[in-house]
Amino acid sequence: MDPTLKNRTIAKLKAEIPSLPRGLGIVAKYVIDHPSDFGLDSIRVTAKKAGVSTYTLVRLAERVGFSGYDEMREPFRQALVSAAVIVEKPAWVERLRDGGTLGTVQAEAALNEMGIVQRSLEQQNSAQMERVVTMLTEAPTVFLTAVRASYSLAYYLHYVGRMALPSLQLIPRHMNNAIDELHTAQADDVMIAITFTPYSRETIEACAFAKRKGVKLILISDSEIVSPDFNADETLIASVLSTYHFGCYAGAMALIETLIAMLVARGGDPAQARITSYEDVRKDSQAYWVAQKKR
Repeated sequence: MDPTLKNRTIAKLKAEIPSLPRGLGIVAKYVIDHPSDFGLDSIRVTAKKAGVSTYTLVRLAERVGFSGYDEMREPFRQALVSAAVIVEKPAWVERLRDGGTLGTVQAEAALNEMGIVQRSLEQQNSAQMERVVTMLTEAPTVFLTAVRASYSLAYYLHYVGRMALPSLQLIPRHMNNAIDELHTAQADDVMIAITFTPYSRETIEACAFAKRKGVKLILISDSEIVSPDFNADETLIASVLSTYHFGCYAGAMALIETLIAMLVARGGDPAQARITSYEDVRKDSQAYWVAQKKR
């Protein structure tokens, strides 16, 4: 079987998704976002996870040129087989299960977090990461936006990243809307937007506004298919699957830490000097607690 068929199928789904009916669009996005699960699961399990009927899956396969569901799924299954590796569960994780119900919950959560960190990091393309770093370091202004749970990631990226990238600005500021902050943005500026399912309306609107202004957009998300209103210049994908109701951001944080490391390296001596100056200011202002010697 042609090893590139999986990638060509995904590319075709991405191209078709804006024109697909709602049901087919939901399935197409599911396949794009979860190619491994799609290759592994049966048609009934896939339909349940995607929230559609099995008939909708068959219709999608026919829409993109396959004779049926199994033919569309086969290259995804083959990709799983060829890339399969055996990963042993650490003994310490298995010992957690001896702690009863909560011990089992802890074990499952630990395995999930290790898994999504690995998946989030292994799918990052070094050439793309270098393009992103170049875009950021060459831009006059780099805007950074996120809301709700994703804001914690944006805050950390700004807090640490501004030492290597002084052009980095976290928006909105002073209870404004992100679009207010983008009003004076120029075409050679860049915006980083962080959003995960369910995507925040404010962030999507800010992305669409930035693109209309000609600002380059870097998206950190769990999917390349976020909104039909815009296309990001670069999308960095992080898995946020979790064992509980809300998304797990361990993979996204690992991706952001990698990006910061690359920005510091690209920044060279000037970045190191800024980091040192920040540390000196914090020490001089007694920002860090130090235990007082007892008299």
